[in-house]
Amino acid sequence: MKTLRTAKCHGRRLTVRFQLCQLETVQKRSIATTYKKYSAGATSMNTDVIVEDTLPPFISTNRHPSSKYPSPLPERALHSPKLAALHARLGLPKRLPLQTLASTLVDPSADPNPSFNNAALARMGRSITSYHVGEYLVCTYPRLPISVLFAACYAYNGPQTLQLIAQEWGVETAAAPGSEVDPGLLQFSKLPPGTNIEDDSSSTRPDVFKYFRRGMTSRLVYDDEFGDKIPLDNKQTAPTQTDKAYASFVNALVGALYIHAGQTAAKNFVERQILSRYLDLSTLFQFQNPIRELARLCNREGFELPIARIISETGRWSRAPVYVVGIYSGKDQLGSGSGPSLPEARIRGCVAALKSWYLYSPGKDVPVPSDMEGQDSVKDWEPAYIDPGEIVLS
Repeated sequence: MKTLRTAKCHGRRLTVRFQLCQLETVQKRSIATTYKKYSAGATSMNTDVIVEDTLPPFISTNRHPSSKYPSPLPERALHSPKLAALHARLGLPKRLPLQTLASTLVDPSADPNPSFNNAALARMGRSITSYHVGEYLVCTYPRLPISVLFAACYAYNGPQTLQLIAQEWGVETAAAPGSEVDPGLLQFSKLPPGTNIEDDSSSTRPDVFKYFRRGMTSRLVYDDEFGDKIPLDNKQTAPTQTDKAYASFVNALVGALYIHAGQTAAKNFVERQILSRYLDLSTLFQFQNPIRELARLCNREGFELPIARIISETGRWSRAPVYVVGIYSGKDQLGSGSGPSLPEARIRGCVAALKSWYLYSPGKDVPVPSDMEGQDSVKDWEPAYIDPGEIVLS
């Protein structure tokens, strides 16, 4: 059995390393010699020494050449692995091209050209999403107050919710918009740090005077789907917030599905990605005077006036008593609540009774008006339940 000599195995590496050390020593000596000559007032410079400032700059071969366009060209969408992965991850139909998917990721603040940004698609998708969310809530919970309906719509398709949905899809933001950015990244002009976000008081409402009361009924007519004021000057090309850019992308994607795949595909996408999420509507209620409101409700519906009765109690003379009070209308129990005192338990019982009334639902599979659209619908239309409305205290 032969043995190998380590000198031959590592001799080449050691030789190269020794040569590099010699080269560094020669360069240091030459630089020191040149510095001495320059300090002595010599007029000639040593041409063998390479000055550090004259070195050619490092140019990366992976960087795209600079272009005058503010967003990537549509042709680059076909070669983006991020776009292909997003298309497959969401299960989008093949009729939706990658070029259109890339345009949904370009905010108007990044590219003001309407032919290459998602302004038109986002406007259409926002209307479609709000329509399906609104009809689902109205038909599933027909007794919801208007304020709770606005809050539920905002919880389902508000900017912050759509931002979380897009981030769960794996959509990332670009550091800055430009033609060299990957088409699979969300591109928008970000607000500078420390920018004070102020709400503009100007809106499209006709009641411009301050003494006009802005009630819930007028919000259904003049305001947006969330009950908020519509700004008079809509500056789309200005730097925007991150949640609004994400929301614009999700709405634009719904609009692109509606154009390329039809109304049914857009509706199924909204139901699968937005309406399938759990929302506890009971946490959105806020009553000012629940005892009086419950009495008004029983009077309007022809019920007997509500009466509070103690169901059980414990530790009345202790440090932490607990009372359970039930609210009855005749022999029917409307609700119950517990608290450390009798008035607190009574109020909680009235709140529970009001929530049980307003959260009435005919069922989960309630038909909605959009089910009858299209040629493939063979269901018989069942009219939705219409409630007289919420209780308004004067």
